[in-house]
Amino acid sequence: MAAPEIPKEQWAQVVEAKGGPVVYKKIPVQTPGPDEVLVNVKYSGVCHTDLHAMMGDWPIAPKLPLVGGHEGAGVVVAKGSLVDDVQIGDHVGIKWLNGSCLACSFCMQADEPLCSHALLSGYTVDGSFQQYAIAKAAHVARIPKDVDLEAVSPVLCAGITVYKGLKESGARPGQWVAIVGAGGGLGSMAVQYAKAMGLHVIGIDSGEEKGESVKSLGATAYVDFTTSKDLVAEVKAATPDGLGPHAVLLLAVSEKPFQQATEYVRSRGTVICIGLPANAYLKAPVFDTVLRMITIKGSYVGNRQDTQEALDFFSRGLVKVPYKTVGLSKLQEVYDLMHQGKIVGRYVVDTSK
Repeated sequence: MAAPEIPKEQWAQVVEAKGGPVVYKKIPVQTPGPDEVLVNVKYSGVCHTDLHAMMGDWPIAPKLPLVGGHEGAGVVVAKGSLVDDVQIGDHVGIKWLNGSCLACSFCMQADEPLCSHALLSGYTVDGSFQQYAIAKAAHVARIPKDVDLEAVSPVLCAGITVYKGLKESGARPGQWVAIVGAGGGLGSMAVQYAKAMGLHVIGIDSGEEKGESVKSLGATAYVDFTTSKDLVAEVKAATPDGLGPHAVLLLAVSEKPFQQATEYVRSRGTVICIGLPANAYLKAPVFDTVLRMITIKGSYVGNRQDTQEALDFFSRGLVKVPYKTVGLSKLQEVYDLMHQGKIVGRYVVDTSK
């Protein structure tokens, strides 16, 4: 198809200084390099990582000024001279992993997120909180044209990340998984992916509203850590044999849940660390960890194959993202709610508003 007309300027949300706020302003539209595509971003999910990028509270410093965002769903409007497997008009997604070298030992073994030359959308390179964004053609997610771009945008990070974590856990159909932070953006999808993979879910979070949401999405049990008198005992009791879940997905943004997980995961169980609370540490008793043969693993974002598998679950209607859409101009308000812990599900920004 003929290339659409591309403006010289666009609206974007820009972090100009560490700690924010974001500034809604016009910036130039970039030209894609030989191996890149230019995507007219229609919608972008808002991830807790975006808040960390604005605050600059992670060990890896983000670029400044910065256009955040890494859940951008849109349409390819221009491509570089070396790109032949993505066409103008294709629907694609801009993920956290914007690009990698594709030649190192990690990339060669489908561990491209571990590439030392990885480009990170909305962190080391400008991301999807703008109307037109650049990405490496090899790494954009391929989105079928019959899939709703608004609804699928949160899958591009949150969905892929929790799906990868569930795979890394080794939990098999019929087994039990505890999801800590089950009522949040990642958790709401993790519950559904786990159910679609044949797992029983114990949701752990705070408040009745999140509890109702988690159960409506398919969780078998819910534990409210703000009212529980003995969280470890309650989580274990939620499993039929009282031995605890076979796996734990830690999506929390505070440190304490990371210290508790090994206490209630069953022997030979696996604890998967996904959430990244600032300045947090893991702690587990060596004696208990050895005798009970507990595995503690970190799980990063998914590779290109994980991406397509996660999108396939969504395309088949097995995962529905609970989200609320606001204009891109309202991004700071979303960050404020996120900082206060008041978000249930996921927020999506519409770049046209």
